[in-house]
Amino acid sequence: MTNKLGRLRLSDLFISLSVLVFSILCLLPFLMVIGGSFTDELEIQAHGYQLIPKHFSTDAYQILFVQWKVLVNGYKISTIVTVIGTAASVMICAMLAYPMSLKRVKYRRFLSVYSMLTLLFSGGMVPWYIICVNYLHLKDSIAALIIPYLCSAFNVFLIRNYFQSLPEELSESAKIDGAGEATIFFKIVMRLSTPVIATVSLFIALTYWNDWFLGVMLIDSSDLQPLQLLLRSIVSNIMFLRSSDAAARMLSNSLVPSEGIKLATCVMTIGPIVFLYPFVQRYFIKGIMIGAVKG
Repeated sequence: MTNKLGRLRLSDLFISLSVLVFSILCLLPFLMVIGGSFTDELEIQAHGYQLIPKHFSTDAYQILFVQWKVLVNGYKISTIVTVIGTAASVMICAMLAYPMSLKRVKYRRFLSVYSMLTLLFSGGMVPWYIICVNYLHLKDSIAALIIPYLCSAFNVFLIRNYFQSLPEELSESAKIDGAGEATIFFKIVMRLSTPVIATVSLFIALTYWNDWFLGVMLIDSSDLQPLQLLLRSIVSNIMFLRSSDAAARMLSNSLVPSEGIKLATCVMTIGPIVFLYPFVQRYFIKGIMIGAVKG
């Protein structure tokens, strides 16, 4: 008995140490990004990225905050798009997944095949742009940053598979008590599906928060540009200045932190997601495993 306890304690210790080492290895790149964003450009060029900078510099952040009001507006637009888009997308994906998970629905196979086709084939960028602009009139509006990503077949199948793992007796007993499909869906199915809903919400929030493509294609007004597009434009402008011979001669006395500003943009954009993940990480593994395997 004592030997077994000793073996269990040694195995637990080994597992704990392994997880600790792995966690540190995962944390190191993030800390290196933060350290690199505060590193002098000459030091980066001479020694590469370092965890602890020898020459502390805030040049990258000073350049980013030259027009701080524009960045604040970009944060506001990205936050609005992410919050509204995530809530609407989760609801639409769940409402499509629910009938696909019910064996009594006549056309559930057709819905599944139709959704699967969107994962296998694409209409192309030009038809997509024509539909968004000419037919849906998605141009220079918040809706243009939300509607194109509202429904993803991948998220629909994750939710559908989780719905199929729920006991059918729950809905049958609710029907006996007089509940309709809407009541069963919102008050029973959705409440029992917190793990997969939280997991899909994280996927969708990441998609909206990190997106700059819709801003490039559908937004012309500077007041509606999301944060990612603004930061991308800043980095692109600086890279152009560094690559242009005329601009390089003009900036010969001042070194533009092209490498440091890339890391600074990463730090600025990753913050909200870092704070969001701890609230959903306890549902993440359960939601993704059941949603991907069952059904």
